[in-house]
This record gives sequence, C-alpha cells and structure tokens, in this order.
Amino acid sequence: MLQKVEICGVDTAGLPKLTQQENEELMIRLKQGDKQARERFIVGNMRLVLSLVKRFWAKNANADDVFQAGCVGLIKAIDGFDLSVGVKFSTYAVPMILGEIKRYLRDGNSLRVSRSIRDTAYQVLKCRERIEEQDEQATLERIAGEMNLQLRDVVYALDAISDPISLYEPVYNKSGDTLLLMDQIYDEKNNDEAWTEKVALSDAINNLDERERRILYLRYYEGKTQTEISEEVGISQAQVSRLEKNAIQEIKCNLYE
Repeated sequence: MLQKVEICGVDTAGLPKLTQQENEELMIRLKQGDKQARERFIVGNMRLVLSLVKRFWAKNANADDVFQAGCVGLIKAIDGFDLSVGVKFSTYAVPMILGEIKRYLRDGNSLRVSRSIRDTAYQVLKCRERIEEQDEQATLERIAGEMNLQLRDVVYALDAISDPISLYEPVYNKSGDTLLLMDQIYDEKNNDEAWTEKVALSDAINNLDERERRILYLRYYEGKTQTEISEEVGISQAQVSRLEKNAIQEIKCNLYE
C-alpha cells in the first residue's frame, strides 16, 4: 500500500500543488459560486487528504475507502469554511478530514464519540492554533480559559478524538530489544513497593491489642469522631485520644524499626 500511486482512480503522484495565494484566491471565487474554482480547489487540496490518510495505513483499512472518507471531510470543510474567521483553510480542514476518516474507521467499532464532544475538540484545536500563531504557549489551562470551559472538558474532548493504541504497541526497537508502551507505565498504587508497605502496615496493626485496633477502625475506616468512639467503646474521649496516639506511634515504630 505504501507504494501505491493511484487511489480511487486518482494519480496521487500527479496531484497539483497550490500556493497559499492560489488557495486564497480560489476560495474567494468558489464562495462566489465559481464551480470551476471549486473543482480546482478540491483537487489542489487532495494532497492534504493524502498526507492525513498515510497516518492510517497501519489500520488494515482499504486505502481507497479511507481516501474517499477524507475527501468527504475536505468537501465539508470547504462548505463550512468562513473567510471572515481569519484562520488558514488547512487549520480548519485537518480536524474535519480526520473526523471523517475516524468516523469511517469506527463504523464497525463499539467506540462512539458524540458529535458535541467532537465539535468541542475541533474548537479546542482551532483555539490552540490561534494562540500558537501569536507565538505564545497554548497550554490546556489557557485554552480552557479562552473558551470558557472547564479544564477537564478540554482534556476529555481531546482524548475523545485521539486514536486508542494498544499497551503492547512497540515504542522502541533496536538490536532486537523491543520496548512496549506498557513498559513505560508505572502504577504508583499497585507496585512491589506499595504491596510491601501494605503487608508491613497490616502486620503492624495486627500487633495492636483488640481495643486499639477497634479505635483505629472506627476512626479511620468509618470516619467517626473521638467523642462518638468514646460513647461506642465506653471510655472517655481523653482515653480514646491517648489510645489512638499510642497505637499510631506503635505502628510507626514497627514500620520504621
């Protein structure tokens, strides 16, 4: 597929290249109803579609079908592009083209992304482009602020249009040594060190007497106050406080001795 020159009957090697000025002039004319300018603009921007289609050649999808989906996105972008917005057509078109391609690829997939989330993601991409054109850093926080969105909504929208990848995807391969994505993931909660600490903590708690264990359980598992515990256990609040402190100190001594 990588060597394929003709896709959907189009000789991709012979596609014309348009300058930025030619693109702008043709866009103005096609928006005025010039059909010839529209056709020339579509053909002149098929290279953009082709460059995006190449990203999906590892998806085992038919190149002709993916290219057609990309062209649908290109046409939608042309129809929806607003000259008064002041952004490059390619900036506006790329998310539209990618969206159509991903929609095609996901037709048989259980994963579905709502239209509203995709639209938010495209607006986020355009906002990022505007910020970067000012030679400023387009942080997620700034994008969220300019779009009047919660940071979590920006992150969620971008994640929704990102391609899922396997944890077993190779990220490095040299001299037969393959590094998988999974090898770079570190679980802070479920690693050997954490399990060792949990076992040591469990042993330290088991070394306490039954009343101290009960006080710690009521205090830190059920979230009760010392006053509530004193009423339940039948001792004063001051005794509960003393026993709690002694129990915690004993646990620390057992953990770090």
